[in-house]
Amino acid sequence: MNFTTVVPISKSKFTIDYQSKILSFGSCFAENMASKLDYYKFQNSCNPFGILFHPIAIENIISRAINLELFDEKELFFNNERWHNFDIHSDLSNPDKEVFLNEINNLLVATNKNLQEATHVIITYGTSWVYRNKESNKLVANCHKVPQNNFDKELISVSDIEIAIQNTINLIEKVNPNGKIIFTISPVRHLKDGFVENQRSKANLITGLHSVLSSQNPFKDYFPSYEIQMDELRDYRFYAEDLLHPNQLAIDYIWERFVESSVSDDAISTMNIVEAIQRDLSHRPFNPSTESYRKFQAQLESKINKIKLKFPFMNF
Repeated sequence: MNFTTVVPISKSKFTIDYQSKILSFGSCFAENMASKLDYYKFQNSCNPFGILFHPIAIENIISRAINLELFDEKELFFNNERWHNFDIHSDLSNPDKEVFLNEINNLLVATNKNLQEATHVIITYGTSWVYRNKESNKLVANCHKVPQNNFDKELISVSDIEIAIQNTINLIEKVNPNGKIIFTISPVRHLKDGFVENQRSKANLITGLHSVLSSQNPFKDYFPSYEIQMDELRDYRFYAEDLLHPNQLAIDYIWERFVESSVSDDAISTMNIVEAIQRDLSHRPFNPSTESYRKFQAQLESKINKIKLKFPFMNF
């Protein structure tokens, strides 16, 4: 007896392994998946400029990084005792203007390098709803708690989403023609926008993304995070207390489906070794002075040294 409808996912033609260099951009769900990649010790970097929710914000920051369009003081503003930039998440904001400017420009240089070297770029879109700054007439990535009367709220059209996604692909291919791009839609529900509005938002993202992907070469792929949450995990027991975000059980399940479809079989074997080491590292003995615990520590150190011989970039 089946209690769910399983979303069919074909094995990717360009799977991730431990030689892969992964760079992720997007919503908070992108960070959920990146934390899994970090746990299993893949070579992974996520959201160098913080969480970004909509396609134009992601296009803008990738464009700046690839073209090394450094930020200048005119693009910064002071609010709530911190310096901000509308293209960057508040997590990076800083009370010191010079420190902030140097940090974000250093991040641009580092992201440029990472985009050139990445074997896989994972992009997670969260919403089609955006805010336009009335003064500059530009769409922002983050409002930084600036009063809402400074912005107009808009729903990006499907055609504008298509343009933003195609521009993002072209930018990455410009510096990394062999890089693989994996797109996904965040399953997080943005009910602050409204129930109907959230569905319209996701529909525009899905329509625009698949319109672009249908004409692309095999180096582009789609992983159905949103569809798994909506169809396989169609129950509030798979949501956090806010009933908006997938809970840890749902994140773990979607991660398992991602591994099944997007990670090589050899890498899965290594993941099992890494997971065993991680479990051992989290072990807390009742009596750390015993001989048996000293043997346990020696065996654990041996396991770590053995895997680091093969993958020197791993740090535990």
